[in-house]
Amino acid sequence: MNTKLLCRGSLVVLVVLTALYLVAPVFFVIPTSFNDSSFLEFPPKAFSTRWYEAYFQDPAWINATLNSLQIGVWVTILSVILGTAAALAMVRGRYPVKALVSGLVLAPVLVPYVIIGLAVYAVFLKIGLTQSILGFVLVHTALAVPFVVINVSAALVSFDERLEMAAMSLGANRVTTFLRITLPCIAPSVAAGALFAFITSFDEVVTSVFLAGPDVSTLPVQMWSGVRVQIDPTVAAVSTMLLLVTLALFASAGLVRLFRARRLAKVA
Repeated sequence: MNTKLLCRGSLVVLVVLTALYLVAPVFFVIPTSFNDSSFLEFPPKAFSTRWYEAYFQDPAWINATLNSLQIGVWVTILSVILGTAAALAMVRGRYPVKALVSGLVLAPVLVPYVIIGLAVYAVFLKIGLTQSILGFVLVHTALAVPFVVINVSAALVSFDERLEMAAMSLGANRVTTFLRITLPCIAPSVAAGALFAFITSFDEVVTSVFLAGPDVSTLPVQMWSGVRVQIDPTVAAVSTMLLLVTLALFASAGLVRLFRARRLAKVA
């Protein structure tokens, strides 16, 4: 009994220490964003919101943020459509090169982003897609689709296909069956994939560096420039806001899943 308690206690301590190690940078970034100094200092010597004001008053930061939001929305829409279709083909499909197709779809998760960025830059430079919203959307969609595929595939594997068979036996075609039976059941996984797709696009910096320029840039690239060229404390303010938005998105997704689970439990 004592041994079991000791193991549990050790596991709890390990989990707490790991969590503290992972979130420790957050405890430095948030206070630093309210620093009055022109340098990144911790702990702050004086409280100020000057770097949040600098963000909202600088057109470069605002334009980069709007570009990231616009790209992220388009990437989310395209990734959900393509990723859901790919997941259906991978789970339900019966064709000889299924393993090869699955490997190609998931390849962006395995290939280093710097290699993808360099290859995309070489191709897009010739066809004029560098420094363009379309170029960012195409690359980010390729990077985000695997996250949708993984989430939707997991839902389809555990989905009871007899529900679809019952719907089709009553006269519904495949499209109607998918829209009215399958899609509502796998909606939480599709939503989770969409969330990961948006965050993947919004946070992507490696491939974006290759495509960005004076005309079109994204928020992560602007943040990278703020650290590489000069230590701009505005980066800390932007990081804090991104952290809060990310936490809000994940919390919302968790609440949606919890609400849906309780709703299904009541129905059952």
